[in-house]
Amino acid sequence: MQAQEVLRQLRLPELDDLRQYVRGLPTSALMGMGAFAAFTTYWFAFRPKALKGPFDLNMQSVEISGGELARRSMLNDSDAPMTHYYSDAQTMYEVFLRGLRESNDGPCLGSRKPNQPYEWQSYGEVAERAENLGSALLHRGHSHTGNRFIGIFSQNRPEWTISELACYTYSLVAVPLYDTLGKEAIGYIIDKADISTVICDVPEKARMILDHVGGKGSKVKTIVLMEAFDGDLLTRGQECGIEIINLKEFEALGKANQREPLPPKPEDLAIVCFTSGTTGHPKGAMLSHRSIIANTAAFIKITQATLKPSHKDVLISYLPLAHMFERVVEAVILIHGARIGYFQGDIRCLMDDLKALRPTVFPVVPRLLNRMFDKIFSQANTPLKKWLLDFAFRRKEAELKNGVVRQTSMWDKLIFRKVQASLGGRVRLIITGAAPVSSTVLTFLRAALGCQFYEGYGQTECTAGCTMSMPGDWSAGHVGPPLPCNAVKLVDVAEMNYFAANGEGEVCVKGPNVFQGYLKDPVKTAEAIDQDGWLHTGDIGKWLPNGTLKLTDRKKHIFKLAQGEYIAPDKIENTYNLSQPVAQIFVHGDSLQACLVGIVVPDPDLLPIWIKKKGIKGSYSELCRNKDVKNAILEDMLRLGKETGLKSFEQVRDIALHPDLFSVQNGLLTPTLKAKRAALRNRFRELIDELYSRIKL
Repeated sequence: MQAQEVLRQLRLPELDDLRQYVRGLPTSALMGMGAFAAFTTYWFAFRPKALKGPFDLNMQSVEISGGELARRSMLNDSDAPMTHYYSDAQTMYEVFLRGLRESNDGPCLGSRKPNQPYEWQSYGEVAERAENLGSALLHRGHSHTGNRFIGIFSQNRPEWTISELACYTYSLVAVPLYDTLGKEAIGYIIDKADISTVICDVPEKARMILDHVGGKGSKVKTIVLMEAFDGDLLTRGQECGIEIINLKEFEALGKANQREPLPPKPEDLAIVCFTSGTTGHPKGAMLSHRSIIANTAAFIKITQATLKPSHKDVLISYLPLAHMFERVVEAVILIHGARIGYFQGDIRCLMDDLKALRPTVFPVVPRLLNRMFDKIFSQANTPLKKWLLDFAFRRKEAELKNGVVRQTSMWDKLIFRKVQASLGGRVRLIITGAAPVSSTVLTFLRAALGCQFYEGYGQTECTAGCTMSMPGDWSAGHVGPPLPCNAVKLVDVAEMNYFAANGEGEVCVKGPNVFQGYLKDPVKTAEAIDQDGWLHTGDIGKWLPNGTLKLTDRKKHIFKLAQGEYIAPDKIENTYNLSQPVAQIFVHGDSLQACLVGIVVPDPDLLPIWIKKKGIKGSYSELCRNKDVKNAILEDMLRLGKETGLKSFEQVRDIALHPDLFSVQNGLLTPTLKAKRAALRNRFRELIDELYSRIKL
């Protein structure tokens, strides 16, 4: 840049005027001015530059034609939703083939043993193993026209992805199994999907299957085990009429009976992902190849200009592959021929895995972010350290507000270098989903980690995401505009005073990423998708002036915990009301918290009698303040919860006793004596916060 232009940009005098001025100055002054000019010129040339958004971030979505007040992403050139990004990758099978070409048969899937480096399987090796495994499935009677559902019951590891790819190679359908919903859900899913072959990682999971589906009439005929197993398990399987075979042997069987790949079409079913649901049995969301590809394409479209994903990227895989959030992230990696490194299987070793793998892409959930946030602040254990941390954050936050994302500032080197190094030192993209994250936590970690940090929103029924924050917009408190693969509209919820005309209402989604329906459940499908193809999420949203979506409520009394599990509080309260000393109870869960708490009003007549049997006496008000009484009531509630089948995440972690009954008069009940949850939440906010502050997760 010419000196004249530099001076003009810095609003300094023009050169002719400057020459007249400096002739009379002493040498020392001239030297000082020279140093200052050099410094300012250097700063101007190398100052941190803002990451520009792909469009005007003051308007991130636009209303589409049709009169329904639906909105689409500004990234779209028309109202038509995006269906794919690469023309040669329109199914999950083609995604892998493209990755094979892009990587030039480079490293694909990696794993490690404790204190060892990662060992990698190439794209070619993965493809060969998938064809062998898929050929064995066909040899055993599976077909794309019948008996096409294959169960996968495993933690994240290379064999999970190889098993899934085997399904895609031969137009079969993967059905992930997981036991966090309760062991009885395993048998239900197997029966619902008519699964005859389950691929497991460890013998314990094979035993779980035998416990719940073994015996006469069992639909399961084969269990393929990744890990070694003993003769006792083999014998037990034979007694149940189920063959148990090692994965390597099963692959060898396929190699001896090799079949040509039978690639799927975009509209073909790819995966049935069973959701946790809210009450009753889990529901199997049917997702086509087109759905997953559309969601994958939308993410690439948003990040392509600023991140340019390539075969050099590395993903750490630790979020459950049974959920679609992780599946879509892995698809983005594979489509570019990049690498996926799996954690050791123990979340306590994740930080060690991060240091060994040094990933560039790191998907997260709010619970992990909360732990990172707490750990950083716990290390600032002196007033000086706390002041420095806060000051450094404020400086980085100021840069964020101006669109600057970097890891090279003085504050990064002095304060945040250690936390960045703890993730391996190369992370350039973080995305969070599954549940809301606190604005305070999100903003702080965006500043501290100094990388592009996105927040998405969605659910299994729209594959994974339907909105996502945009590059350059590092503000918190919203979940971004619609993805390029779908439109979003808000519909009236009159009973809750939400109206689309006011920019508020139930969030509805329409696009190729929306699921085909629930497996063998037309009634639930009709409840989720209306006649016009709109998926009703049950979440209440609000359009912000810049075209982004803010989530504000739930249509029903249902919410998510921080780990993503749905909670129906009415069911839990009905169970706890069976406890003799409980007159009323309000169960509260927070999407920023990982557990439930409760406010209990003891029965004034029964409590003194009930607690006297335990050797505790006192007036009603005294008993309500007694910690031993509280613990006794909590113990009885948990006992009832266990006996009636509440899952572990549905049980309250702690309670507080309140002496006054909820009533219509005090505004806590409706005229029909139903709980007014918003009023209860507001009334007991301080008590709820106190309960959570005492819980150590």
